[in-house]
Amino acid sequence: MKDLNIRSIIVKKWRPSNFDKGIIQERENLLKRDFSTTRLNQKWVTDITYIHTVEDDWWYLSSIQDLHSKKIIAWSFGKKMTTELVLDTLNQAVQTQTMSK
Repeated sequence: MKDLNIRSIIVKKWRPSNFDKGIIQERENLLKRDFSTTRLNQKWVTDITYIHTVEDDWWYLSSIQDLHSKKIIAWSFGKKMTTELVLDTLNQAVQTQTMSK
């Protein structure tokens, strides 16, 4: 490996941060595992994906999917997992879906 200038990639183990998360409010499960739809924009689901990069450590991908079309209708990519990242994704989804009507 030394002769070929090859090095292993060491991935740091993910550890949750220590910042104060405040009070978590319980929310009613509106979908109740019913993912069926009859039209576009009837039900959206969202997720945040953690992406580890060699140079920049962790990045976060926030996405919103329309359950009827199964398409990602909005996404945001950021260095920090913040409320603003999720709100940017939501605003983008609302804006693009109102423009398509």
